[in-house]
Amino acid sequence: MIAAIEGILESLTADSAIVKVAGISIQAQASSRTIATLGAPGGKVKLHTHLQWKEDAVVLYGFATREELDMFRMLNTVTGVGPKLALAMLSNLTPEDLATAIVSDNADLLTQVPGLGKKTAARVMLELKSKLEKGWGVLVSTAPVQDSASVVAALTNLGYSPADAARAAAALPATPDLSLEDRVKMALRHLAR
Repeated sequence: MIAAIEGILESLTADSAIVKVAGISIQAQASSRTIATLGAPGGKVKLHTHLQWKEDAVVLYGFATREELDMFRMLNTVTGVGPKLALAMLSNLTPEDLATAIVSDNADLLTQVPGLGKKTAARVMLELKSKLEKGWGVLVSTAPVQDSASVVAALTNLGYSPADAARAAAALPATPDLSLEDRVKMALRHLAR
């Protein structure tokens, strides 16, 4: 198993990076979030990796952080979620935002990922919620106690990205007596900082 690669970045595409390691050029598929962190070709990079064997190909996936790699692996355990959809999810949401959406049953945020429908989002939440609650303490601690889907929906309707809306909703206090309007105003103040 190849746990990580470290070398000189040779080139980038929209969904992969080629890294030269000890004279060998290795291509790793990656999320757009990881691609954006790698910088310009010629620089030194390190990618945490996942190697997948298929009948017709061997594919290496690369990630900027260990958390992104762990979330990719977890997403791939869900029926109906393959590597391509997992990368799309990680391109649109950070691992923390995904964990927050899953634990708080925020299907609206998940379905904003291109290619992820309501049924698959429901399956992701069903199959991963208990795993995230048990094993991702640091990420889950940011999950709001109340259902924040309506706050996220309101913020995205106002033009904020799903990731920014989820972070703002997660930052709200767990006060059940706040109206939706008050929660949206507090989230907007949080985004203005």
